[in-house]
Amino acid sequence: MYLSKLVIALLLLGLKVSLYAEAGIEESGFEVVSAADVKWGYLNPARGDKGPRAADLWGDRTKDTASGILLQFPEGFSSPPHIHNITYRGVVISGELHNDDPNAESMWLPAGSFWTQPAGETHITAANGQKNVAYIEINSGPYLVQPVEKAFDNGERPVNVDKSNIVWLGASDAVRVGKSGVEMAYLWGDTSEGKLHGSMLKLPANFKGRIKTGADTFKAIVVAGALSYDDRKRGKRLGPGSYFGSAGDFGHRVSLEKGHESTLYIRSSGKYEVLSD
Repeated sequence: MYLSKLVIALLLLGLKVSLYAEAGIEESGFEVVSAADVKWGYLNPARGDKGPRAADLWGDRTKDTASGILLQFPEGFSSPPHIHNITYRGVVISGELHNDDPNAESMWLPAGSFWTQPAGETHITAANGQKNVAYIEINSGPYLVQPVEKAFDNGERPVNVDKSNIVWLGASDAVRVGKSGVEMAYLWGDTSEGKLHGSMLKLPANFKGRIKTGADTFKAIVVAGALSYDDRKRGKRLGPGSYFGSAGDFGHRVSLEKGHESTLYIRSSGKYEVLSD
């Protein structure tokens, strides 16, 4: 009897650890990655510094799994027409980016903007700022750049949302935002419990509190403004391009610098709640 209980306990523990591993989360249930500590390489080693630099924030873009990465584009960069084997979503962290049909006029998306690029569709990507950084995420990999000869139509259509066109909901509008000064905007997906969706979360200046979640997948990327993250040991400063995430019940404790608000992009498979101290 005792042996059976022990076996069941070990099986449950193994399941819990495997779920965390699948989500890219440490056994402790959460992870924090500062943009200042990421390891950069080249997206296309053959092109070297003539192409974008890349750094994994979570997951592994070279494997058949979900992942989130940072891309840094040189000033004046413009790619040749190409396609990707998978659909991706992008959020501009800094600079200005253009992602569209090769014949489209340039529409420079500033920091805080959002776009999607369907698999198989021919497009170009260009950069117009001195420092151009974007967060890119995929639901499955690997993330590949392929020639236009392999173009196909998967039925999806691209979306380009300028920062000025994002519709923010306040405490009286959004079910999950109950604190004055906190705002959110829905971007994509199904908000039903257990379904993946993406949103923007804006925290007001001087905010101090928790982002509480019970989702199996919760990923938060700092888009604008710096915040301090309490990792149970000490406060860790997270600037734009940084990331924190969790699997299961967790409360992410954050605080903002005086006089500065912060915007987060959140990928989640469940609801989250913002609680101020």
